[in-house]
Formats: sequence, C-alpha cells, structure tokens
Amino acid sequence: MTLLKSLFVAALLSVSFAAVAHEYEVGELHIDHPWSREMPPSAPTAAAYFIIHNKGATADRLVSVDTPFAGKAEMHEHVDQNGLMKMQQVPFVNVPAGGEATFAPMAYHVMLFNLKQQGKDGERFPLTLHFEKAGAVTVQVAVQKEAPAAQHDMSQHQQ
Repeated sequence: MTLLKSLFVAALLSVSFAAVAHEYEVGELHIDHPWSREMPPSAPTAAAYFIIHNKGATADRLVSVDTPFAGKAEMHEHVDQNGLMKMQQVPFVNVPAGGEATFAPMAYHVMLFNLKQQGKDGERFPLTLHFEKAGAVTVQVAVQKEAPAAQHDMSQHQQ
C-alpha cells in the first residue's frame, strides 16, 4: 500500500506542476511560464511576466505586445534614477543569441492598461508577443495569487 500511495502522491504532484508550468515556442525562441499576479477588483492595471530564451545563433527582439484582455499593453522596465526606482516604457527588448530576456517584478514587464476585467487566480488570458525575426506567438498568461518561486527574487534583466 505504501508504494501505491507514493505513486499516487507523485502523480498528483506532477499533474499540479503541469497545470502551473506552461511553455511556448516561436522559431528559436522559447517562452517560459507567462504569469500575472491576481489583483484587487478595483485595480486599473496589471502586469505580465515571462522569460524568453533564445536557443538560436541570431539575436532577436520583442517589438510589441497586445491582448484582448486590456485596452492597451506596453513593455516597461524599472530603472534606478538617482536612487529612486522608476518605471518607463521601452520600444523593444533585445533577446541575445544564446541568451535570455527576463520579464519579472522590478525588471522588464508588460503593463496592461484599461483592463476589460480583473483576472482571478487560476484564470488565463491571451497575450501576443511580436518578435522582429521570429514573428508572433500568442501565449496564455496564468493569473496567480503569488509569483512563481523561481521569480520571487528576480530583479536582474538584460537589454
């Protein structure tokens, strides 16, 4: 019976991990786990995060994003200006050959304005990423109460 229970627990854990983890490919680019934090119903904006891995030998760049979930989607970054953190829009984000671009809290992120509705934990919404070379890919952004464990402390990003 103990072996059966162990197998059952392992199966449950792998199913719950599969429900949380999701990945997308476009050309040589691999997009890991797009997510957004659940916000209060009155919040006017939200943000989306993910990591883009470039498995190719040629750099690419993310040039725009859009979603039917919001009236407007923009790429932003946090920058330190004289000891004060400031958020600013960026026209593109480079994805170096063999490297990655990280969209995480306090780094690059996609700002969503004029939300059609506020996402709730467990829901997903589409976000289309437009790359200069690889083209477009639509990902499903998972709304979560908390940041994924791997992204809690991510504040480094590449430009």
